[in-house]
Amino acid sequence: MVNGPPQFSENTTFQRDSGKNCKVFAFSKDGTLFAWCNGEQLNVGNVTNLGLLRSFDLPKVVCLELSPKNTVLATWQAYTTGKDGTAGTPNLQLYDLKTGKCLKSFIQKKMQNWCPCWSDDESICTRNVNNELHFFENNNFNTIANKLHLQKVNDYVLSPGDQPSKVAVYVPGSKGAPSFVRLYQYPNFGGPHSALANKSFFKDDKVTMLWNSKATAVLVIASTDVDKTGASYYGEQTLHYIASNGESAVVQLPKSGPIYDVAWNPNSTEFCAVYGFMPAKATVFNLKCDPVFDFGTGPRNAAYYSPQGCILVLAGFGNLRGQMEVWDIKNYKLISKPVASDSTYFAWCPDGEHVVTATCSPRLRVGNGYKICHYTGSVLHKYEVPANEELWQVVWQPFLDGVFPEKAVAYQAVPSELPSAEPKVAQAYRPPALRNKPVTSSKLHEEEPPQNMKPQSGSTDKPLSKTALKNQRKHEAKKAAKQEAKADGNQESTPSPPLESTQRNTMTAITSGDPEVDKKIKNLKKKLKAIEQLKDQAASGKPLEKNQLQKIQKEAVLLKELENLELGI
Repeated sequence: MVNGPPQFSENTTFQRDSGKNCKVFAFSKDGTLFAWCNGEQLNVGNVTNLGLLRSFDLPKVVCLELSPKNTVLATWQAYTTGKDGTAGTPNLQLYDLKTGKCLKSFIQKKMQNWCPCWSDDESICTRNVNNELHFFENNNFNTIANKLHLQKVNDYVLSPGDQPSKVAVYVPGSKGAPSFVRLYQYPNFGGPHSALANKSFFKDDKVTMLWNSKATAVLVIASTDVDKTGASYYGEQTLHYIASNGESAVVQLPKSGPIYDVAWNPNSTEFCAVYGFMPAKATVFNLKCDPVFDFGTGPRNAAYYSPQGCILVLAGFGNLRGQMEVWDIKNYKLISKPVASDSTYFAWCPDGEHVVTATCSPRLRVGNGYKICHYTGSVLHKYEVPANEELWQVVWQPFLDGVFPEKAVAYQAVPSELPSAEPKVAQAYRPPALRNKPVTSSKLHEEEPPQNMKPQSGSTDKPLSKTALKNQRKHEAKKAAKQEAKADGNQESTPSPPLESTQRNTMTAITSGDPEVDKKIKNLKKKLKAIEQLKDQAASGKPLEKNQLQKIQKEAVLLKELENLELGI
């Protein structure tokens, strides 16, 4: 256990446990308790003074968790049957932390979703048993207080926050019937109209459900294992929004491709989605599912809001190079662009100022270790695991919301004794035939810049609906196309061009004697004239379409081509 910023020294109160079988640990939700299993016994200690509260004779524990108010310890061991094929012993145990007494044992064969879910005040606890939800009240596990039975409840998520508790349940489709996600408020499960909201869909093999912190809405990522169109190796994903007041919508993502990550802002008023074929787009949406800010495209597959909700990190981990973008989410300004190569894990410190990135086994068995950085990009602490050891897990000590207040966002990098990690830039492979020739720059993708989607502060117009916005874009594209066609057809009747264009046009009387060259020169001048008009439109504040921006980007290439043709005359 290591002390946090600014010390980064090993905690002397907690005695290091160096057993090779230390493979599972957990903090309590408020960070005051710490539990771990070392292969001999399971220990629970107080983080402040590291006094051992209780030990349990559970050497084979694989998973453990503490209830929100530190009342119950839940443990799970691998399920085994008897040699004669008889049912095995219960492998999910719930212990009273004060007395050490086992409150209840269950048979839980699968590790996935093994742990019961408590409400924050522990008034209810939920388990999925044989495709129905069992609810227990006030940690009395001997009596099932309520049941939610649907066709086949495959997954569920209990809402965070205060009472009344809500639950989102997922039922996969069968025999032509669609899958659906429904929201219920405990304990109102009876009757056809008891659900708070319902959203059905067809394209799904599994779903991920995310409540916001105020329990007013759920985001559902519906995924298929196979994309039948053959467009994506990752299958096909769609994003759905379901509010507890009954509203629901499909979130329209402007770029096709996988949905890599979705994250709620802790303030519960907006969410960020990372999606689309690489380079991926990232967009912030409001509760109407309208885009608020588009971060453009880049090498990214994850989004992490700071605990206070004022900073957003967009990152590319796993099979990407570990590039990060740190954004001030209130002003939509880029703070820093640090790099954490080979990272398999990222987490915000509860103070909202520091982050940890780690390379862990078994995802990567080489270069295991972790780094602690300030969000401005400064590396403050670095630890590399010795060659004969592996790092399996890194976790910040949690704190309750409100312990660390929001601070003003800093843009200047904080001082650090460690050098910033600048990765070595790998040079692209060049075949022998091209190695002694000049390097020509080429891009596989044209990256899109960030774009603010909010209406201007001076505008009193109401936000347009999705259909109206789509029609408006079509109308503007048609109008721009007509203007370009008119400009191409009436080249001579256009207003006087800028100085560069004037200098080029003075040579129109000179001909090369080659009709083909003269024709190319004329066409290039038409294209450059159209680009000048597009630049004037952009300067006047008119938004341009993607194809128009691409035309402007080609201006330098066209100028060079024209110059070469004219010099050859």
